[in-house]
Amino acid sequence: MRRVMHGYIRAIDAVNYRIGRIAMYGIFVLMGILLWSSISKTFFLPSLWTLEMAQFVMVGYYILGGPYSLQLGSNVRMDLLYGEWSVKKKAWFDVFTVLLLIFYLCVLLYGAVASTAYSLGYWGSEPFTYLGSVIIGVEDVGRMERASTAWRPYLWPIKGVMVIGFFLMLLQCTSELCKDILRIKGETI
Repeated sequence: MRRVMHGYIRAIDAVNYRIGRIAMYGIFVLMGILLWSSISKTFFLPSLWTLEMAQFVMVGYYILGGPYSLQLGSNVRMDLLYGEWSVKKKAWFDVFTVLLLIFYLCVLLYGAVASTAYSLGYWGSEPFTYLGSVIIGVEDVGRMERASTAWRPYLWPIKGVMVIGFFLMLLQCTSELCKDILRIKGETI
């Protein structure tokens, strides 16, 4: 069982590390979009797409970078009491909090999948069944959701990024849970 946990931890950490390292360059994409927005508003006609595209890039940067941040331990903690605890006590506390986080992420993931299915044109109550049939091509896609702005981009790409990001965060949380269980058993990670 420990070998399986170590293998799972290595695999999930490697995937989230690589995606996080790629996602961190999204800040430069965001800066480029905002720079172009400033230039176009000053010297040319203002671009319609820049504000929304900057928001979409920021969502991708934040959501896809979250698992990497959790893996590095750079998330916000209250170290008032936590910093003085032993490794085992910290691991027990982390098990409790990561289980709460996993529950929260499951709720977020379900909502993101439902929202993505809606943006693809499905208005029913079973989004997972619908997305499965769309992927294998069984059902036609209805009218796709668009933003209610002048640019009117489709919303399914950014909602898809949110689904992927929440899923990766859920995987990273289970990896952190495995690490904490191994720490409780006295192993070093």
